[in-house]
Amino acid sequence: MRTKAWAGVAAVAIAALIGGTAWFVYPGAPEDPFAACDGGASAAAIGGPFELVNAAGETVTDAEVITEPSLIYFGYTFCPDVCPLDTVRNVEATDILMERGYSVTPVFISIDPARDTPEAVGDYAANISDRMVGLTGSPQQVDAASKAYRTYYKAHTDDDPDYYLVDHSTFTYLTFPETGFAGFFRRELSGEQLADAVQCFLDAR
Repeated sequence: MRTKAWAGVAAVAIAALIGGTAWFVYPGAPEDPFAACDGGASAAAIGGPFELVNAAGETVTDAEVITEPSLIYFGYTFCPDVCPLDTVRNVEATDILMERGYSVTPVFISIDPARDTPEAVGDYAANISDRMVGLTGSPQQVDAASKAYRTYYKAHTDDDPDYYLVDHSTFTYLTFPETGFAGFFRRELSGEQLADAVQCFLDAR
């Protein structure tokens, strides 16, 4: 019994020592301002510079596109199901936020540069919202932007060279012009739920 008791005391002492050491090593570690927000992952290495082509055929950088809080989604205009639903949901969320006094830009980045010309992406975005920014680019530009945000996509061109499908991830990314990536959201959220989640980030800045 005495041995077990000492073992318990030793375990507590070791735990306290480890905790004290962690505090000593990181006494001034910055707090995550978005820790209380669902989808917060500000410490993750996601996002970064990109260079793409807008609907007018102009090459633009991330700094020129993300001039205010932005919801970024990677998809493609030929997508038959999830992309239309997700992009419309994102616009609904930005509309709700606008009614609450927050301005957020919805951004659509194509991961199908072979078919998504600047004109096609521009028409797609405009049909959803006049506030949505549509972007495409060369395969290299699109691949670089996708890798920056750690998204996945794979075109099944062997199935049909014209009407193929593209597998892709479906996260929506919240990015700020000053600090970059702030958090990501799954497609299961409704427009209002997404607006609530994004507002948490906006209020925490």
